[in-house]
Amino acid sequence: MEISNIQQVTRSLVFRLSFFVIALALSPMFAFAQGEALFKSKCASCHQIHKNGTGPMLSGARQRWADAGEAELIIKWVQNNAALRAGGKSKRAAAVFKEYAGSQMTVFADLTDDQVNSILDYVDAQPKDDGKAVPGDTGAVDPNAVPGAEEEEGGGLGFIWLIMAVLFVVIILSVGGVRRQLKVASSGDESMDKLSYFEEFKALAWKYRTISGLVGLVVVIAVLVIIFKGLYTINIMEGYQPSQPIAFPHDRHAGVNGIDCKYCHNSVTKSKSAGLPTVNVCMNCHKQINGQGKPFEGEIKKIYAAAGWDPSIKPAGGYKYMKKENPIVWNKVHVLPDHVYFNHSQHVVVGGIDCKQCHGDMTKMNEAAKVQPIEELNKVDGNIKLSKATLTMGWCIECHGAKEVAIGDGKNGYYDEIHRRLKKDKNLYKKYLDNDGKITANELGGWECAKCHY
Repeated sequence: MEISNIQQVTRSLVFRLSFFVIALALSPMFAFAQGEALFKSKCASCHQIHKNGTGPMLSGARQRWADAGEAELIIKWVQNNAALRAGGKSKRAAAVFKEYAGSQMTVFADLTDDQVNSILDYVDAQPKDDGKAVPGDTGAVDPNAVPGAEEEEGGGLGFIWLIMAVLFVVIILSVGGVRRQLKVASSGDESMDKLSYFEEFKALAWKYRTISGLVGLVVVIAVLVIIFKGLYTINIMEGYQPSQPIAFPHDRHAGVNGIDCKYCHNSVTKSKSAGLPTVNVCMNCHKQINGQGKPFEGEIKKIYAAAGWDPSIKPAGGYKYMKKENPIVWNKVHVLPDHVYFNHSQHVVVGGIDCKQCHGDMTKMNEAAKVQPIEELNKVDGNIKLSKATLTMGWCIECHGAKEVAIGDGKNGYYDEIHRRLKKDKNLYKKYLDNDGKITANELGGWECAKCHY
């Protein structure tokens, strides 16, 4: 079988055209996937797509800037909002900054114009899930808005990889077919055309058996590594977010109103558990703050129902709890295995650990607390930077190896006693300090199994 030069040129053009068409077809998908990935990694912690949160909703943001006559400046706003405001050329930037009470947006100078546009393209393409109008068409935060469910942050690129895999298989089979035809044409042995792909692969693998063996070994090792890494992720549920019977915006209570965490979680300094506030703690404020005529009025009515409070009944002598109480059943978020011991008071009082080290910055979270991914915890100012997944043993061990313990300052009797005993053995004391100039929790027994396990 003979293939002419014209046929070879034609097939070459066909393949080049095929690659061009495939690349053209995939480019919007890659841009869309890039926008989704960037939104989830850069924006989702503060912004929701169709609802106002810590920052304004992103859906329609580009149009709002265009309506203000500053369509081209939204990219500069995302990349460096402080610089844009300092330039004094954007009224929209100043207005948004004022609407959010001077809240500083993170600088994303690493984002290119195309990447910012891909994020905006992605959010504008997302349909509204409830079909209801969103309060605040200017993108400003509605101070009375009830927190909604955060946009789902899962998945992303799976379908892209699947399509790519199918396309590559088609291309490989096509190229293999052409290669076979060329080989038959050049050798004149048409019996080669009768070989199956598997038989041809076996012959090729045997011919280059040394290379095939090495490749096979690498593949086997890679598969084993993937399997074991998968096993290590069993029951790791970072980002777990159960629903709650009453919406509680932490960013409003702890952020805007500045309520200390310990006011509601009042047993955190005294016991193993941080505790949940009783409905009476809620009523300390919400006897006066009833939310009448506001979007959160319905949530406050749930608190009244739980407390047995009816503000419409005014008996002699003042307001009274007139109805039967109905305890609020909150859904537990952080769940440790039964064989693991963790004491909040020991960490908060003795160790001096701030709540944000494990729970994240609750002043910026609109939704109820959740198990924060380690990437989010590492973004919080003042946190010890860790690498292991949240609520895993490696996470605790890593923190115990990095957390410096203040001893001998007269503020904590437990560590003061350890300091007193250490000073009796000057060589041991010097050994601890010589390593890194500080004494960490692991050097005081924080890595002993019995510290955390029954």
